[in-house]
Amino acid sequence: MKGRILIETLFQGEVFHSNKGNGFKCHCMSESHQRQLLLASEDPNQFMSYFSEEFKSDFLELLRRRFGTKRVHNNIVYNEYISHREHVHMNSTQWETLTDFTKWLGREGFCKVDETPKGWYIQYIDRDPETIRRQEELEKKKKQDLDDEERSAKFIEEQVRRGREGKEPEEEPVFTELKRESEEEKVAFNLGGSSSSSLGPSKPSSSLGPSALKAAAASVKRKDPSHSSDSKDKKKKSALDEIMEMEEQKKKSVRSDNWLRPDIVVKVITKRLGDKYHKKKAVIREVQNKYTAVVKMVDSGDKLKLDQSHVETIIPAPGKRVIILNGQYRDAEAILEGINEKKFSGTLLLDSGPMKGKRVEGIPYEDFSKMA
Repeated sequence: MKGRILIETLFQGEVFHSNKGNGFKCHCMSESHQRQLLLASEDPNQFMSYFSEEFKSDFLELLRRRFGTKRVHNNIVYNEYISHREHVHMNSTQWETLTDFTKWLGREGFCKVDETPKGWYIQYIDRDPETIRRQEELEKKKKQDLDDEERSAKFIEEQVRRGREGKEPEEEPVFTELKRESEEEKVAFNLGGSSSSSLGPSKPSSSLGPSALKAAAASVKRKDPSHSSDSKDKKKKSALDEIMEMEEQKKKSVRSDNWLRPDIVVKVITKRLGDKYHKKKAVIREVQNKYTAVVKMVDSGDKLKLDQSHVETIIPAPGKRVIILNGQYRDAEAILEGINEKKFSGTLLLDSGPMKGKRVEGIPYEDFSKMA
């Protein structure tokens, strides 16, 4: 039964486009139609496999291009697919219903499928190498950011530890209550320098004479100043390290994974658009969502919408004007003075901004491009 439906559907409307019943009858009786029916009846599985592959390819292409990786109801995609005039009918494929086709997509790993009370939902799995590479780069960047945060936290802990080790422990004064052991005992002060007393044998005295006071004062003044200077040097050194660390963090923070901007010349490197646009130059007219560029081809004037991964920068001849797309000098205009082919970098002379006139070396090729 399936083969008979297939044969009736294969060529129905492919050659004949009239809506008149008479014309359709004449077409069915024609020699070409009868010959196609004989060919299909000899090996219906071959035709069924062909149309099944066509249906699957067109359906997935519509799902990828129209909905991306969003979760969507399968009926919405199917209704949009059959709205096209030249589409493959499902009754000429190996799947009897849309539900069977949806389950097959899930089993084969083309989509993520799940059943709900409202029906079946599908989600396209993007296995494009460029997309996978971009996701890996994003994951790598996130991991690098986490590592930088951990290093910063360890650096702060090390600074706190050094500060604690370099600080001398201060003896806290202990306050005690003044008590007199005997009510009859008198307090005596010896202000003289003589050690003799008419009161007989005396107890060891803790009083200090003028010479002892002067010696103590001198010893305080002569206290080794190297300790304080060392501590100051240590503080200065740690502050310098902290500034250097902050500069390194600043340089890393100014880099971004998106570099597209209007009015620069780029080269199309994707082969998915055919040889007509492959390795051809284009000018970016508009940037959408940071990673999508609306470009105008230089030679043909065609307008295309391309992903950032589908284009690359253009390195002009020395002396030409370029614009820096990433790094510390992002968005600055410059003049290309020379290139280093071994290191894949260029030497630029900044021509705008507060750093105008500064010569910058070692700028990677992917961080600057020719101005339109």
